[in-house]
Amino acid sequence: MPKYDIVIIGSGLGGLLCGNILSKEGYNVCIIEKNRQIGGCLQTFKRDNVIFNTGLNYTEGLDEGQILNRYFKYFGILDKLKLKRLDINGFDIVTFEGKEYKHAQGHENFKNTLLQNFPNEKDALNKYIDKLKTISDYFPLFNLSKKQPNIIDSKLFNESAYGFINSITSDKKLQNVLAGTNSLYAGVIDKTPLYIHALINYSFINSAWRLIDGSFQLAKLLADSITENGGVVLKKHEANKFIFKNNNIKYIELSNSERIEAKHFISNVHPAKTLQMIDEHHIKKAYRKRINMLENTIGMFTLYVVFKKDCFKYMNFNHYYYKGDTVWTTDYSEKKWPEFFMFYTPATSKSDIYADGAIVITYMKYNELKNWENTTVEKRGNDYLDFKKRKAEKLLDLVEKKFPDIRNKIKSYYISTPLTYRDYTGTVDGSSYGILKDYNDPFKSIILPKTKIPNLFFTGQNLNLHGILGVTISSVMTCGELVGLEYLINKVTLCQNTML
Repeated sequence: MPKYDIVIIGSGLGGLLCGNILSKEGYNVCIIEKNRQIGGCLQTFKRDNVIFNTGLNYTEGLDEGQILNRYFKYFGILDKLKLKRLDINGFDIVTFEGKEYKHAQGHENFKNTLLQNFPNEKDALNKYIDKLKTISDYFPLFNLSKKQPNIIDSKLFNESAYGFINSITSDKKLQNVLAGTNSLYAGVIDKTPLYIHALINYSFINSAWRLIDGSFQLAKLLADSITENGGVVLKKHEANKFIFKNNNIKYIELSNSERIEAKHFISNVHPAKTLQMIDEHHIKKAYRKRINMLENTIGMFTLYVVFKKDCFKYMNFNHYYYKGDTVWTTDYSEKKWPEFFMFYTPATSKSDIYADGAIVITYMKYNELKNWENTTVEKRGNDYLDFKKRKAEKLLDLVEKKFPDIRNKIKSYYISTPLTYRDYTGTVDGSSYGILKDYNDPFKSIILPKTKIPNLFFTGQNLNLHGILGVTISSVMTCGELVGLEYLINKVTLCQNTML
């Protein structure tokens, strides 16, 4: 029977980062992945020779000295990534009521660009940037500070994103423009905390980037580093059940009944799915009930568009398009669907002038897919295919309002729903960003890396924040439980200083 220091369940970004960190520290690490491809939301796939990302559309904070830059140098992967910086003067474009508004990179550039449309809102924009910086500075792992904040007494967790934005300006258009990229966190008007909005938007305002030729390169680099450090990554190994000895986990049993022994276990899958692998008497009913009752973020309906050759120009920015009078559209009406879309052309090494494809994303509620809930990929039936086709054409009708005649430039398109996302990435109900955070009861949805079982730990997007930066920080928190958080911060800082 194989035996390791650490077994990590799930090869998404959180699992791979934990494997990278712990294998660097001399731990004998094994990552098990149920799918044929590692990476979780970092997976890519090809259609008509065009590379499409599964989940990672663009990333942030990679300029020299910025936080993700510093972490990636420590991981040993920064200089190996193929990166393209998005347009500094407008990396995100929010189209609202038919007019475009640009989000620019850099604090002053961001404010000055919006002042061109809102010349009387300088005070509001100053308050906005100052607040985002204050919140970012408060979280130590977002600036590699060793000072730990008093989270319990902080009012930051109880502030509403929607409420704060409305408090700094009475201009409805500016309110919508500042919140116009809220599909980055599936913003809910009466639930999303300000800190979620602030940490994500602030890091993108610092700098925004695309991975050239797909996000899978990040997964491969991390997996390669793990194997170089003596670890193993096992594909098509599905975790089924934890086997205990006294109060600690002794083995993970796979779906084929094979067992793998370890001293410590890290789960990079959803906490609710993790608890399904644990017999009831090992976890208190109250804790299990709390985890199982947590609401997840809404899923996404996605079009993967293949363009005819040299027909559609590459856009070094992202479009967020809204057809109504609000950008808070998670609670949409099925009759009015779709109410928004996010549109971008992936960066490719083939051409800087023309795009070979585009990805179009909008929200989709899981209950729209209940008829096929118990089906698997490629086995959902013709009624499901018809459903997807109808939805795709409706979405393209809206896309044509922004990009007239786009249908004549499309060679083919492919479709995914939350069911696709569920089956390929293992997310509960095909949720786009895991557990939904709620400022009305903030600590209910915050998951700590240390569990009630002494040698079981959580990691990944469900802990505190999703996205590359959020999952990076969650992974550092998880590994800090094993090697010491201050020790890890020192290692990251030392790596930066050495390279300087």
